[in-house]
Amino acid sequence: MRQSVAVSAATAVVIALVVTHFRAKSDLTRAGESFDGARAFKDLEQLVALGPRPPGSPALERAREYITAQLETGGLEVQRDPFTASTPVGRIPMVNIVGVLSGTSSKVVIVAGHYDTARLEGMAFVGANDGGSSAAELLELARVLSKHRHVLTYWLVFFDGEEALEHWSKTDSLYGSRHLAEELATAGRLAQVRALILVDMVAGRQLHILEESNSTPWLREIVLKKARQLGYASSFDGGQFPVEDDHLPFVQKGVSAVDIIDLAPFQAYHHTAQDTLDKCSPDSLAIVGRVVLATLEDLEGKFGLDSTGMRQQQAAGGQR
Repeated sequence: MRQSVAVSAATAVVIALVVTHFRAKSDLTRAGESFDGARAFKDLEQLVALGPRPPGSPALERAREYITAQLETGGLEVQRDPFTASTPVGRIPMVNIVGVLSGTSSKVVIVAGHYDTARLEGMAFVGANDGGSSAAELLELARVLSKHRHVLTYWLVFFDGEEALEHWSKTDSLYGSRHLAEELATAGRLAQVRALILVDMVAGRQLHILEESNSTPWLREIVLKKARQLGYASSFDGGQFPVEDDHLPFVQKGVSAVDIIDLAPFQAYHHTAQDTLDKCSPDSLAIVGRVVLATLEDLEGKFGLDSTGMRQQQAAGGQR
């Protein structure tokens, strides 16, 4: 009799986990339909209106305040990750912003981008696509995800200091992502992170996302498969080549990561004063957002049942 009760209890737990898992998948399937490119574009307008936003600037602090307020309005737990970076132009205080959406599992998927703009002497570089679009994309993703059930825990991470302060190098770039990857590794928390999806320069009017070759192949293939399934193959045809971006510090520490980035050659405005709102489109923001959400649905399926549920499932099966 005791054995029968134990089997029933274990089976009930497994059934509950599976039901929660498939409800979460179903919710994420619908989530893409609610991603609002126009609403994301309004965030982009607000950020660009602040002007150039290089690390350590008052404008970037105002961007932090805006991002934090939007995340908190969406019900996310907001954590600031401050640090001081040693750069070729001196020590600069920087802050990563992390919006947390807890799921039924402690397994984490990070969706990330940077919110700083390049420090370019002699020009007012407002970085609409390069810096603004990734932050706007993340804010709308946060709104959508906060309204749907999910199994995995999501961190929406806004990296500071992606851009070089002087000349791009391994030590003068990717300050925020290098800091967070090292901090998580030191604290023994990096093992929680099952995947990282990075978005960068995703609002261009002519969208041609790369098959970025520094990305983890299996995760990159899911993104490309989802783009094709959703009918967006022509927006994910930017060719294949490697990019040094905020996913690299995590890839180098063994985390699966993909960079969703548009670096098509016709973007002659990259790192010029012409990187302005008129080069950006709400439709492009929506396309990338829907592909990201579809990718998250697959990751829910891949990592959804936590290890406790799996152990209980195995125990129940063994007793039978």
